[in-house]
Amino acid sequence: MKLNTKQIWYGLGFIALLFIGYFWRTEIIHIGFLSIRVYDFVDIIAVAAVLYKMYLIFEGTRAAQMMIGMLILFLLSVLVRALELNGMTWLMSNLSTVWVIAFVIIFQPEMRRMLIHIGQIPLVKYLLKVEGIHAIDNIIDGMKACQAKRWGALIVLEREVGLRNLKEKAIAVNAPVSAELLVSIFNPTSPMHDGAVIINDDMIDVAKAILPLSEEPSGFRMKIGTRHLAAIGLSEETDALILVVSEETGTMSYANNGVMKRGLDEIQLRQILNKYLE
Repeated sequence: MKLNTKQIWYGLGFIALLFIGYFWRTEIIHIGFLSIRVYDFVDIIAVAAVLYKMYLIFEGTRAAQMMIGMLILFLLSVLVRALELNGMTWLMSNLSTVWVIAFVIIFQPEMRRMLIHIGQIPLVKYLLKVEGIHAIDNIIDGMKACQAKRWGALIVLEREVGLRNLKEKAIAVNAPVSAELLVSIFNPTSPMHDGAVIINDDMIDVAKAILPLSEEPSGFRMKIGTRHLAAIGLSEETDALILVVSEETGTMSYANNGVMKRGLDEIQLRQILNKYLE
């Protein structure tokens, strides 16, 4: 039986948990009165990881400056307590009751984005298994809408092989998959309609991605368009599933492992998506 990357990581994680559980209370460092055990070390790593993730989410937004200001107020409250400044301690204690409400109001967009990121964690998706169905429905609806309007569409579904090199040269979207968003992107009047949309799980990562073209597509004697050549070309280099809507004929197709299947109806398209995204 061949294991994929996710199964290997889950296995390593389980082994790591068993190892940590066995040595959970083992003392690592003891310097004078300072004693650090395994669970203290895990706690420090976890807090650092959460803070770093929050920094990545807030980076480049106004919330980053607000977060620094709130951090300064927190450190100030610790300092006045240590210096036993009773008046300032009373003031900071009363202000702290307002901080939670202020935090929710100020960081509402960032908190929403953080919850989306939490939903993208592989373990969460594996336990819930609901986002894939929602994404599939939206992808199908978006492709059907483009087909009805005879708008060309090129959709890449990222799998095990990463597509960072393509994403770096594309336009960042970072939005949940929706049929309306796909249709608006592939609208011929949209500045992003040329190129491909890259979807990772149920998020549209980028639009206007330029894909490598296949030089000699196998199994095709007829002339095919640039979108189809790009779909086959990427499928030859990665394990991605690429979906195409022809601008000329309205035909829906998919490419995987260098092979393209054309003339899909809605039922066939759903079967393909369920097969590759399960």
